[in-house]
Amino acid sequence: MRRLPLLLTTVALCGTLAAFGALGREGPAPAPAPGADRRDAGTATAGTPDGDALGRSIAADQRHLRETPQDAGGWARLGAQYVEQARLTADPSYYPKADEALARSLALRPADNVDALTALGALANARHLFTEARDFADRAIGLAPLHWQAYAVLADARTQLGDDAGATEAVQDLLDRHPGTASFTRAAYELEQHGRADEARQALQQALDSAYDPADRAFCRYQIAELDQDSGRPGPALAGYREALADDASFTPALAGRARAEAALGDPDAAVRDYTAAVARVPLPQYLLELGELQESLGHRTAAEEQYRLLTAEQQLAAANGVLDDLTLGRFQADHGDPAQAVALLRGEWERRRSVLVADALAWALHRQGKDEEALPLAGQARRHGWRNALFAYHQGEIERALGRQDAAREHLAEALRLDPHFSPLHAPQARSALAALGGTP
Repeated sequence: MRRLPLLLTTVALCGTLAAFGALGREGPAPAPAPGADRRDAGTATAGTPDGDALGRSIAADQRHLRETPQDAGGWARLGAQYVEQARLTADPSYYPKADEALARSLALRPADNVDALTALGALANARHLFTEARDFADRAIGLAPLHWQAYAVLADARTQLGDDAGATEAVQDLLDRHPGTASFTRAAYELEQHGRADEARQALQQALDSAYDPADRAFCRYQIAELDQDSGRPGPALAGYREALADDASFTPALAGRARAEAALGDPDAAVRDYTAAVARVPLPQYLLELGELQESLGHRTAAEEQYRLLTAEQQLAAANGVLDDLTLGRFQADHGDPAQAVALLRGEWERRRSVLVADALAWALHRQGKDEEALPLAGQARRHGWRNALFAYHQGEIERALGRQDAAREHLAEALRLDPHFSPLHAPQARSALAALGGTP
């Protein structure tokens, strides 16, 4: 199998991604917690219609299916659009609707319904049921080996399951079959996770250079800005988020990104304003947690608690609609609730998927519960690919500090602050204090 960097330098991009939009990555199904992976397969889609256009398309398909209820393809398309609508609105009540539409499609065409199987995989990814997503994608690919959308679903599922070799293979297969925004953004994510941020940036720049749809361009600019933000460069990141919003003013992730950059640059009023606007548009747990932690860092405890309350309500709504998101809830409990409950949630998540995100979260929850000996090997697993992630480095440093491993703790706390001095409004100051206590400097 050819490796990703070779293909990134030899293949040309092929334009917009309108056909892919409804399938998503890990769709904002709930999104990951801040500082860990905002480019996680959950948030990354491009070339999708805006909410008004998607709503019109859904309404048209609903009318069509009332008149032609035996159209299996129409039910598959409607189901996929419901998944996308949930992503755009952070309203998980669309997931049961998607389930129903896709079940009707399969009942009408059970033998070779590749579109329904692929959409069911995307729905499973959105609900964080990654083993199911992988299996649906495998079934679709078995029926139609050239069906590129199924490889996108498969890559996302394998990534979240911690199947490193399998995820790389799926991304490579996607690149081979459909070199475009969907494949190059996944390749960039793959490269970044392996500590190759410069090559990830190259992939995203290639995608941007070939994108002509405003939504695609906004998405690519946002991804590049995220690389800047997570590399401790909030000034260029802020410029990138602004450019993304200039391309597509409705692109909420860039609005939340702008808030992160403003907070890092010492403008908390602007950050609170932009976070509040982002939450009003799309109340993702990620945004609620980031806003809550920013408010807490500013001493606004009541305002922070309100965001945490809303986050809990959003998680409960997601669970009621079939979303299994113990990762986000476990992270929240570790820092703002009951560490023992966080450990219980994250142990279950670790049994379901051995991704670096879960390894880091479980390690931190164990540390918060005082189980540092058990936490340290998991912190190492989280960093096994070389991902330059400031939050991961901070977590490992604090675990080592608790174990009295001062040299290692000093090294990793300094690394976290070198990677991104503003990686968290709560934890970055704690990292600086801990490092100073160890006699180190960033």
